[in-house]
Amino acid sequence: MRAVIVSHGQPGNPAPQEQAIRDLAARVAAHDPGCEVLGATLAMSGALAAACDDDSLIYPMFMAEGWFTGKQLPGRLAAAGAPKARIMRPFGTDPALPALITTKASAAAIGQGWAPRDTTLLLGAHGSQRSQASFEITTALANRIAPHFARVITGFVEQEPFIATAARDLTQAVSLPLFALAAEHVLLDLPQALDQAGFTGPRLDPIGLAPEVPPLIAAAIRRELLNLK
Repeated sequence: MRAVIVSHGQPGNPAPQEQAIRDLAARVAAHDPGCEVLGATLAMSGALAAACDDDSLIYPMFMAEGWFTGKQLPGRLAAAGAPKARIMRPFGTDPALPALITTKASAAAIGQGWAPRDTTLLLGAHGSQRSQASFEITTALANRIAPHFARVITGFVEQEPFIATAARDLTQAVSLPLFALAAEHVLLDLPQALDQAGFTGPRLDPIGLAPEVPPLIAAAIRRELLNLK
């Protein structure tokens, strides 16, 4: 059995994100998850078929459960010859995520000389006009994290409240992107929205790039393997 970490990738330029997910898989494998770990993006032609078979565990490197995990990914696995591959819950639902987000944002606040309880946390997420999954998981995370900060505000790339609106007039605030990898939204859309809003606080890397994430994913794979025994 193997585990395959799957991400969206970048359709217009698939190679960099394909390499990024393979690099992540290598870092996860270094934490002894109990099986071989590979990475593949949906955007890279043939990558999913090369990595997966019916005995594979599929770890979606997505932030939310929804259309991609419920419809798109099963369909793509079937087309890749792995219709019986077992799809795990995505990265964004990991129970360790709220504590990790709190730790990262608190450290950024303290680095500025701010007390976290006096600091605003801006969570930037994808959002969607088609599904409320991103909105719902972002809201749930914000509610879990809220007691640790003065307030937690959410903003989205593709639905209201948009990030440029949510970030406007924020003082003593930290921005943390709820994205699994650093692709176009993180590299272009989110910085542009923060610039438009005049946001001057620390801008953290997307949570999926945190060095704590590979062992977190490895632990999730180990739990899944134990459940299969």
